[in-house]
Amino acid sequence: MELYLLRHADADTEAATDEERALSEKGKEQSHRVAQFFESKGLKPALILASPLRRAQQTAQVLADSLGIELETVRWLACGAKPDGTLRQLAARSLGSVVLVGHEPDMSTLVADLIGAKGGAAIRIRKASLTLIEIVAFRSGGGRLEWSVPSRLM
Repeated sequence: MELYLLRHADADTEAATDEERALSEKGKEQSHRVAQFFESKGLKPALILASPLRRAQQTAQVLADSLGIELETVRWLACGAKPDGTLRQLAARSLGSVVLVGHEPDMSTLVADLIGAKGGAAIRIRKASLTLIEIVAFRSGGGRLEWSVPSRLM
């Protein structure tokens, strides 16, 4: 499985709750840059799975609209997603490629777990960064890092 990990784009800090934080103008620009990157590279995942938090939903929606791909909201990608639970959810789906839109430190922890980098402190996924992991086996250490690109380089 090709697993594209996309951390949500930049969000405003002012909101009634953390779940309601919306994308900033910078975040909207980042989201469009990511969508253009997918298009320019001919990347067409089968599905986008996104956290229910507003900033992740907005980031994912730009990509879904641009690529004409289904967007599914999944509670298990909300803040605090654990690698073992994420891998169980992915293993239950037979997809060739999928985009996960989520949060930190969850994205970095998942990358670290998949490539066998214990502790995760050596991995940092920035806002609106896109990382591709080739999953060979749905277990810790069962992935191979193909690339990671921050939005500013897209």
